[in-house]
Amino acid sequence: MKKISKTKIASTYGLALYEAAISEKSTKGVFDDVMRLYDILTKESDIVGLLANPIWNTSSKKNTLSEIAKKIGLTQETLNCLDVVADNGRFAELPQILAEFMHIYYVKNGIVEVKAVSAKKMSVAQCNKLQIKMEKKLGRKVVLRNEIDANIIGGLRVMYESDMIDASLEDKINRLENVMKGGL
Repeated sequence: MKKISKTKIASTYGLALYEAAISEKSTKGVFDDVMRLYDILTKESDIVGLLANPIWNTSSKKNTLSEIAKKIGLTQETLNCLDVVADNGRFAELPQILAEFMHIYYVKNGIVEVKAVSAKKMSVAQCNKLQIKMEKKLGRKVVLRNEIDANIIGGLRVMYESDMIDASLEDKINRLENVMKGGL
């Protein structure tokens, strides 16, 4: 049997959820659900492992998900997607599926995803300032995500679409090192 990549699986499920949301005219509601679920799953990574555990039967997983959905107010389209994920044993890929849905939503709504990598967490004010500058530069709405990478030492690395602005100290040190090697 041919093995399918996790990226392809996430893409297929994410697109299916987006199309279901479109057909039910609940795109914004499903997007809000996906954001909440993604936030929960990234903060509580043990949940994915529990849901992906093959020892726990599918009907129990679905019942648990249904109870959670009621408590946090998920739309029926989102719950249907989770049921399909449960039926097909794809809980290990759930965070990637949710991320793919968000990506599709952003693309379809003309929103640019910007990743800002810094040595330490950026403040809310710094994030807001960068978001405003990027929106002016790109002429579109921007969603900013801050990631931490201590290796960049200081400064900032900003990635969007297929472009990157590298104002990190790591990059400056690497360029200086290359100049010095070339001069020897």
